[in-house]
Amino acid sequence: MPPHVHTAVSTRTGGVSEGGYASLNIGAHVGDSAAAVAENRRRLVRQFDLPGEPRWLNQVHETSVVELNAQLAAGVELPTADAAFTREIRRVCCVMTADCLPVFFADQAGSVVGLAHAGWRGLAAGVLERTIQAMDVAPSTLMAAFGPAISAAAFEVGDEVRAAFMAANSHAAGAFSPNTRGRWQADLYALARLTLASAGVTRVYGGGVCTYGESERFFSHRRFAPCGRMAAMIWLSE
Repeated sequence: MPPHVHTAVSTRTGGVSEGGYASLNIGAHVGDSAAAVAENRRRLVRQFDLPGEPRWLNQVHETSVVELNAQLAAGVELPTADAAFTREIRRVCCVMTADCLPVFFADQAGSVVGLAHAGWRGLAAGVLERTIQAMDVAPSTLMAAFGPAISAAAFEVGDEVRAAFMAANSHAAGAFSPNTRGRWQADLYALARLTLASAGVTRVYGGGVCTYGESERFFSHRRFAPCGRMAAMIWLSE
């Protein structure tokens, strides 16, 4: 990423929440104490030396994308979206995850950054393509990076999930492996790489981390629900 593009991903440690939310849960929608979440969010800003509080989204596993600007930042109601981008410095784009894949974007000039929440539903529906389109730069100038997500070894899905991806791209078959239960192990990282390549984004980094397998570091909804959420963040500096 260009020098003035900054990315960060929180882990589950360093906060005040308890039980399945222990300890740095930043999700206000998962049943945790509101006071604990507020304190965790304050700690998040300090821990990563953020230029301001992230603009939280109401994530619904779909494909809406919002542009972060002064007007949106001033709003009280959470925007319903699963991706955000900005061209303004000190605007912190953020998505919350606990197995879903966060995908960071920046153009090579460092003039625009974006971040998408890519669970299987959003990924199959086109959230990455919609984010790329909204950023309005040539896909060939974009770089993408993956944050932590559930690995193929831990992500079992049914025929309907495989069919949703195959309907869009027959090459998606390579991202699914049959298991002994008559279902499929799905590779979110591979599916995202395939999507990005089809969209013209060839510089892609990261992957290989498993939120389910590293339960001491990360929240995993598949391993333990209800659970907390982590924050993936990207922003521009001067």
